[in-house]
Amino acid sequence: MNSDEKAVHEVFDRLYKAWGDGDAEAFADLYVEDATVVMPGVFNRGREAVRDFMAAGFAGPLKGSRGVDEPQDVRVDGDTAIVVSKAGIIMAGEQEVPPERERVATWVLSRRDGRWLVAAYANAPAR
Repeated sequence: MNSDEKAVHEVFDRLYKAWGDGDAEAFADLYVEDATVVMPGVFNRGREAVRDFMAAGFAGPLKGSRGVDEPQDVRVDGDTAIVVSKAGIIMAGEQEVPPERERVATWVLSRRDGRWLVAAYANAPAR
């Protein structure tokens, strides 16, 4: 794994630490200002929308949960990285992601001022 790939993996470490801490501000800080998030039934545009969406989740249905992502493919081309991952949410009291909630996610990261940030995220059911 080269240094860029390692730095991209570290973004995931920080994202899921923020998730585990229920810290929507730290989570959203890892997104570019004009980031987009697309999930079934959800479209968020901008870091503020990401923060608000996650804050509502951490205060409600996502309280006590943890997100998981297993990068399956990481490609870095200059200041852009594309990551395809196996993803899901382990809800409070669960030990693993149930098959019906498994997702395949695509992340686009952009290096800005030497810092890798999420520019776009989308996921779809894995099955």
